[in-house]
Amino acid sequence: MSNQENKHSNGIWSVCLASLGIVYGDIGTSPLYAFRECFIEDHGLMLKEASVLGVLSLIFWSLVTVISLKYMVFVLRADNNGEGGVLALSELCQVEAKRGKLKKVIIAAGLFGSALLYGDGVITPAISVLSAIEGLNVATPIFEDFIVPITIVILMGLFAVQKGGTAKIGKILGPVMLVWFSFLAILGVKGILLNPSVLKAISPYYALHYFVEFKTAAFVSMGAVFLVVTGGEALYADMGHFNKRPIRLAWFYLTLPALLLNYFGQGALLIQNPEAIVNPFYELVPRFLLYPAILLATCATVIASQAVISGVFSLTTQAIQLGYSPRFKIVHTSQKEIGQVYLPQINRIMCVATILLVLMFKSSTSLAAAYGIAVSLTMILTTLLVLYLAIKKWNWPKWGIVLFALFFVSLDGLFFSANALKFMDGGWFPLVVASSIFIMMTTWRKGRRLLAIVMKKSIVNISKLQEIIDENKAITVDGTAVFMIGNPDTLPPALIHNLRNNRVIHKTNIFLTFTSTISAYVPYNQQITILHKDQYYTRVLVKIGFRQEPKVPAILKRLQDQIPVGDLDRITYFIGRETLIPSRDFGLVFWRAQLFAMMAKNAQSATQFFEIPPDQVMEIGMQLKI
Repeated sequence: MSNQENKHSNGIWSVCLASLGIVYGDIGTSPLYAFRECFIEDHGLMLKEASVLGVLSLIFWSLVTVISLKYMVFVLRADNNGEGGVLALSELCQVEAKRGKLKKVIIAAGLFGSALLYGDGVITPAISVLSAIEGLNVATPIFEDFIVPITIVILMGLFAVQKGGTAKIGKILGPVMLVWFSFLAILGVKGILLNPSVLKAISPYYALHYFVEFKTAAFVSMGAVFLVVTGGEALYADMGHFNKRPIRLAWFYLTLPALLLNYFGQGALLIQNPEAIVNPFYELVPRFLLYPAILLATCATVIASQAVISGVFSLTTQAIQLGYSPRFKIVHTSQKEIGQVYLPQINRIMCVATILLVLMFKSSTSLAAAYGIAVSLTMILTTLLVLYLAIKKWNWPKWGIVLFALFFVSLDGLFFSANALKFMDGGWFPLVVASSIFIMMTTWRKGRRLLAIVMKKSIVNISKLQEIIDENKAITVDGTAVFMIGNPDTLPPALIHNLRNNRVIHKTNIFLTFTSTISAYVPYNQQITILHKDQYYTRVLVKIGFRQEPKVPAILKRLQDQIPVGDLDRITYFIGRETLIPSRDFGLVFWRAQLFAMMAKNAQSATQFFEIPPDQVMEIGMQLKI
């Protein structure tokens, strides 16, 4: 092998290592609680060899069909310029949709699927860290009353360090997860050696026999079996951090074998010792390694939680850029990685919600009831959107489309039906969260559109500029003024107010219009277009992807060679700020008009969002009845 091939090979494996911490953190911590939850009393499942083998067979084939086949082979193909997740997927599908109604359905599916992931983002840290700390109960009952307080302290610490970003600790996430997956595999082998015959559960016969023998109890337990694949959607959402090949290699060479070995090891232990059902994962651990194992599990769950939290930050940033969310303060925690962002307001909300969940449910078993229903519904939406792409873009043959639909829609439907049974036991929580987020997203989108219609009444065409200047006998002053405007063919309201009240116009005026595309990134040389230049103003259109940053000073610096921008430190930025007064004639029901006004009031200012120097800003306010 040549030196170049060696370097390429080493590079691939280093990326695979990095992906363990970001992509596989969620699914990699499922062995802490998933297998145990299949046998809780509420399921009515008898703990005997036939049920253990049946559950193991279901786990094996769920990981193979849902993750290895559906996500690794099909879903990862559906990338939006390298970005994954249901929101990016729905934007990709919109390109193929021609009918207006169909586009609305696709948008709604993407938005609701994204909203469901917010519920997952709150539950994952709670259940993961709780399940790790519960290992202390296996060591000694003394810690029983301290499980919840210790979990809360760890979660508070986790959310507190978010403002520092993952750039500094990112390099250790992969190696820690490598140790974790190696530990899972070793424990699994230890358990399998107790009863090697457990490996026969690889045969689908045992899964079929399980349903024949246990019937209703088997169906109910599918909600717990689903816990082994809940990380699939997070895996897809985190795809933007790495390309497909390292993700697939890491799955097939390490993650999948380690997970299967551990689940089979837990199954072998239960056949040998049914009393180990209290916590089969930690019962596999030798007593002298119990405390190090708890520490390692805690580190792994913190990493898994970190990946989910980062995913929520990225999702919110996408929603802002696509116009589905008001502006929030976005802190970029890395100079090199665009995807590493921190949103203080979202972080605080998630911290409070996660801690409240721990206080409400108190154990990972109780939380497991709330976990799954949101992800299973998101998986259905993902399957349907991928199916749409297969029909419209990938040009699959009809038989392939029918097979895909029959198999994966049925499988996702089975998992969702089983999880829906847990609605009253906690499954309502992520659905309430998702519904609330969905209402806010759609309210913001529709409200901004209606607001644009209201403002259109006071819009003045750009061709009227000379007339307004003459009418107000405005004088020209030295310097550069920058105005943010949504429609490049109209005059900025802030400019009109300045002319009518101050009767001055700057020598150089730049009208900046930002538009966000449905692509994740717009190439550097295609971002800026000068639409028009004349005596008084220059119209500039800036196109950015939904993962790119609208930095105004950086745009102006790039324009210096084409227009007389002048000294960047002496530019005046004119920003319009609207105060919204809700009414019953806006086009939204009154409570949604009130919600829209509240969201607009609490949105981050344009100054912060566009990273404009605050000491160079002049804000001009106006009241609007909505």
